[in-house]
Amino acid sequence: MSAAASEQRPLLRVVRGNPSDAELAALTAIVAAASAAKAPEKPKPRTSWWGDHAASLRKPLHPGEGAWRASGLPH
Repeated sequence: MSAAASEQRPLLRVVRGNPSDAELAALTAIVAAASAAKAPEKPKPRTSWWGDHAASLRKPLHPGEGAWRASGLPH
């Protein structure tokens, strides 16, 4: 297909029905938004365990009977 032929080709073509100007504008906006949407970003690979700040967000330890033993148990 030549460049001149592709420039004259319409972006959208109504095959059936008689849409209003507002309906065509809504359809054009949806198609433009869908074509501009980016693919979701992949999550970053986990950095080293030493640099992970999630460990600082753990529950606080409360002193009391058996607290030292409970501090080493998983939650």
